[in-house]
Amino acid sequence: MAARKATRSRSTDRPYAAPLSPEVKWYLKSRGIELHAWQKPLWRTTDPRDAEGAYFDPERVDKVIDTLRHLRHTQGKWAGHPLRPDPWQIAYIIAPVFGWVRRNADGRVVRIIRSVWIEVPRKNGKTTIASGLGLYLAFADGEHGAQVIAAAGSKEQAWNAYRPAQLIAENSPDFKAAGIQSMKKEIVRPIDQSFFKAVGSIGDLLQGTNPSGYIVDEMHVHRDSTVIDALESGTGAREQPLGLIITTADDGKMHSPYSQHRDRVEKLCKGVFHNDSEYAVIFAAPKTADPFKETTWMRANPGYGVSPTKEFMRAEADKAKDSPLNLARFLRLNLNVRTKQTTKYISMRAWQANERDIDENALRGKPCYGGLDLASVSDLSALCWLFPDGDRFQAIWRFWTPEENLRALDLRTNVAASAWAADGWLSTTPGNVQDYDFIRAAINHDAEAFDIRSLGYDPYNSSQLVNDLVADGINMVKVRQGYLTLSPPLKQIQRLVLAGMKGQAGIAHQHPVMDWCMDNLAVTMDPAENVKPDKAKSGDKIDGVAALVNAMSEAMADAESSKRSAYEGHGLLIA
Repeated sequence: MAARKATRSRSTDRPYAAPLSPEVKWYLKSRGIELHAWQKPLWRTTDPRDAEGAYFDPERVDKVIDTLRHLRHTQGKWAGHPLRPDPWQIAYIIAPVFGWVRRNADGRVVRIIRSVWIEVPRKNGKTTIASGLGLYLAFADGEHGAQVIAAAGSKEQAWNAYRPAQLIAENSPDFKAAGIQSMKKEIVRPIDQSFFKAVGSIGDLLQGTNPSGYIVDEMHVHRDSTVIDALESGTGAREQPLGLIITTADDGKMHSPYSQHRDRVEKLCKGVFHNDSEYAVIFAAPKTADPFKETTWMRANPGYGVSPTKEFMRAEADKAKDSPLNLARFLRLNLNVRTKQTTKYISMRAWQANERDIDENALRGKPCYGGLDLASVSDLSALCWLFPDGDRFQAIWRFWTPEENLRALDLRTNVAASAWAADGWLSTTPGNVQDYDFIRAAINHDAEAFDIRSLGYDPYNSSQLVNDLVADGINMVKVRQGYLTLSPPLKQIQRLVLAGMKGQAGIAHQHPVMDWCMDNLAVTMDPAENVKPDKAKSGDKIDGVAALVNAMSEAMADAESSKRSAYEGHGLLIA
């Protein structure tokens, strides 16, 4: 019964951090390593002590720590000093990951843990420990011909991931004495061709790469998971491969590689499911904690007092008091709290508060206003219909993409796009370019069901489709894409969405593709505080939002026209 209660308690929405195992506590005490009471993670999985054949090998932990001490810091006041892991890094990373072992089918002792998620705020030595562990896996793990990859989200980030390890290796005399050479693009041991290098794209991964380990630094900057998936699948031939993801929190974006992994990690910590080969530890402030209290800074930062210093945290906190944008940055980067930018024009919390079931059959014969956003030939196109309903609107969308583009959308949405297509939310057209005949047919089908007053479109991206629709009798209206045209409908959408949170006027909707588009939305503002959607700055596709803005522009124009007509109809009244 006690075990069942424990499982139930972990299945709540509260964070859960498993305590250190007796074996790790013994190790720390036996080596004279002391932790502060506040150096506890917010989330942590249990150690694999209950795995079949598991036992704790302290000498393996000693070996990692000793190897790291042969490396040298390269920056700041610690430059030239040995790389000595902090007590919290030993307790919550090195000891659990490298200490728990068992014999494999061939009788050799191997690590149990194969996949590691480490999340910690900036300035806690994240990059240094990632570089050190990467070098250990490449040259001290006992793996002949080791191949260790630092997986980055871009070529520039690949260099940023490689450079710290390169500097550490170049400044470590013992590494040079062991014949380890630091090259321009990789660190290599010629005697067995073991190497450490960074890659920033799937094209950088050579065919036949057989990684024994990989490091992912800053998971939240990866827009898709192609490189990481390739590394994970490529480790199958190794006896004890190890993948480490060492990151800070993201900004709460939906369907990203970070969110997919983070959601799984939280379920592992809660005990929703269990896997002995996966380990996770997350240091962060509770969402309800006061971000300006020193106790909160300590709670989130296990390296507090050394790195980051108290002075650094106070300076960052003071900046956070000045603006919502700085506060969001402080919460995410310095306290590791997953949070949307508070300056986001329409928050997902407000948008989702307007979610309602939409019965399209009940909308038959009712007046509506449309917005069309035609994509380039091989991307996403969107159509929105807005139905006035008293002081609120009901909205429905249609989305199309070429079937050969579905794979690209899957990579950007962590396979959500295929689910949308299977469930009918996203229509695919044959081939690798957009078939506008499908869109034309769908609009004409809707014209038979709804009373379409007008359909707004972006004249810049107009095509033969617009001419065809005019010939079909659809009232097509150009919606210029400048500030003066787009600002009023976008501000009206924001006002309605916020009102909808309070149960007042709103925009009733239900569409997962549109939710993704709204989550990606960023806006730009001119000096007169006019706003418009900014596709360049948005996280990803915002076609559904563009269609909504065009539709709202038409609805507002018709309402204004009706007001003028009503006024003009009265004529001049003389008593």
